[in-house]
Amino acid sequence: LQNIVSKHSSQFRGNAQHDALEFLLWLLDRMHEDLGAASPAQQSRGPPQVGGPTGSPPGTQHPRGQSFVQSHFQAQYRSSLTCPHCLKQSNTFDPFLCISLPIPLRQTRALNVTLVLQCERWRFVRVGLAVPLLGTVADLREMVAREGRIPPEQVILAEVSPRGFLRSLSDPEALGAAGEAGPVYAFQPPPARRAGCPRSLPTSPAVPRPEGPRLLPSTARSSDCLHRAPGGRILLLLCNTAGTGPQLARFGPPLMLREERSVSWEQLQQSILAQLRGVLRGEVRPQGTGALFRIRLAGGSAPCTYLSPQDPRPLCHPAIDRALQLSGAGGPPHVKLTVEWDVNTKERLFGSIQEEVVQDAESVQRQQQAHGQQHSCTLDECFQLYTKEEQV
Repeated sequence: LQNIVSKHSSQFRGNAQHDALEFLLWLLDRMHEDLGAASPAQQSRGPPQVGGPTGSPPGTQHPRGQSFVQSHFQAQYRSSLTCPHCLKQSNTFDPFLCISLPIPLRQTRALNVTLVLQCERWRFVRVGLAVPLLGTVADLREMVAREGRIPPEQVILAEVSPRGFLRSLSDPEALGAAGEAGPVYAFQPPPARRAGCPRSLPTSPAVPRPEGPRLLPSTARSSDCLHRAPGGRILLLLCNTAGTGPQLARFGPPLMLREERSVSWEQLQQSILAQLRGVLRGEVRPQGTGALFRIRLAGGSAPCTYLSPQDPRPLCHPAIDRALQLSGAGGPPHVKLTVEWDVNTKERLFGSIQEEVVQDAESVQRQQQAHGQQHSCTLDECFQLYTKEEQV
């Protein structure tokens, strides 16, 4: 076959590699030309080994200029152009012997999100989602809301690494980089207390004196920066860490609480201890008052800001206001706080506790298997993508 082809076409001579599609088009074109130019007597005999058009037996005479190649392989497509203003339509028809169809690519990717739900106790569930490649965080927020059966406006999305909070995700952001720097967590805020209800601090063990170094002298106070009337309640995202430098590591579950801005350091510390009561080891004996840990604003681009135990209203610091303004669109405004524990204090109160225990839903393995397999498509899907309307 190669010798016969090379006699009629010099481009296919030699033993080098040749394009199969180019050879197929050349072969069909030459056969069509030879059959179309044949005499009526030759056409009546027809091709010896190839049938005629559909429904025609071999040997049927073809009209002048036509052949079985044209009947079986040639077609035409209509290109329609519609004016968006006057709605006038223009159609053009072009014959083709070969079409190069686009292959539809996978439009989604697997993303695991850990849901932090408010139940009788904190509940952590990791779910697998098929998020759109070209989607936004708003799409992810809607999917998480359906999984957790909570309103989308109550979902707070944040990236949490083994060292603490990284950043919060806002609706306009693209989903391309979501989950690359750290796992994505979705928090459900605690229910708001009804208006008029008196505030009662949870009963928790008294606070002992701090162990280790005292707070930094440069710790800021709200009275040093801004005098304002406190009011309202804010959402606080809490993450516990221990150690310094490369040994800094997160421990315990990340939690959320709703707190009055007018609380003192002592009241804020009591509320945080109440949230951690389930993972505390033993009883904290009363040893006077003091700071059991340090509280730092996390996730911001500004230098580290620590809340001061000597501040009568630490949550009224201007840095808290800036964090609320920068929390981004989508989800309730919130502030991310890192609770920094001394290593000795952490070992004494919590033992060797590590990160939270997360239960995987069936969707995690299902999405991993679905996106781990090679993407396949049908020929019909290729045609649908080829003929899809587009705005010129």
